Amino acid sequence: MDSLLYEREYFARGYTALAGADEVGRGPLAGPVVCAAVIMPLEEELRVAGVDDSKKLSPGKRETLAEKIRAVARACSVCEVEASVIDEINILQATRLCMKRAVESLKLPADFVLTDGNMTLDLSVPQKSIVKGDALVYSIGAASIVAKVYRDALMKRYAEEFPGYGFERNAGYGTAEHIRAIREMGICRIHRKTFVTKFWDGRERTPPAST
Repeated sequence: MDSLLYEREYFARGYTALAGADEVGRGPLAGPVVCAAVIMPLEEELRVAGVDDSKKLSPGKRETLAEKIRAVARACSVCEVEASVIDEINILQATRLCMKRAVESLKLPADFVLTDGNMTLDLSVPQKSIVKGDALVYSIGAASIVAKVYRDALMKRYAEEFPGYGFERNAGYGTAEHIRAIREMGICRIHRKTFVTKFWDGRERTPPAST
């Protein structure tokens, strides 16, 4: 299947600023959910080869592709919604909010939005959600790569601020190492309290480990 099939279809209908949007970080116990939106050029000579679902790519490949995507994109934005907001409004609503912000932050306003999965956004422009869109649709795949690289780098920085949880390795996901650390040390500022109730004893690390 041509990964530009959807973009070309809607371009033929008169849309000229087609944005792909995707998220990363819905499942982790810590850290924000991150969403990216990109408007990619449709000219074949500007196409970035190798764009796919970010989960299928090695970290090094993702970083190389993210740099290329940012270099050729007509517009690119990344937004995050932090753990406290996820706890307040739940992860689905936080993801919708994050993706909406990413789309609305594009310097070139989108006139049509393609999203991954089954994600309806509160936008004033038309949109279409595509199951497995990050693997099937060029613009969504590009957004997934940008979001993943951004979030992984962010979690590595948090690993320095909050050592002991292995954020540089697990990116906040619930690995055995991470769960053990929560049980031993309690949680830190970037943990999602609603995600850790099964193994969190109520302790919080204050002040942060960096101070």
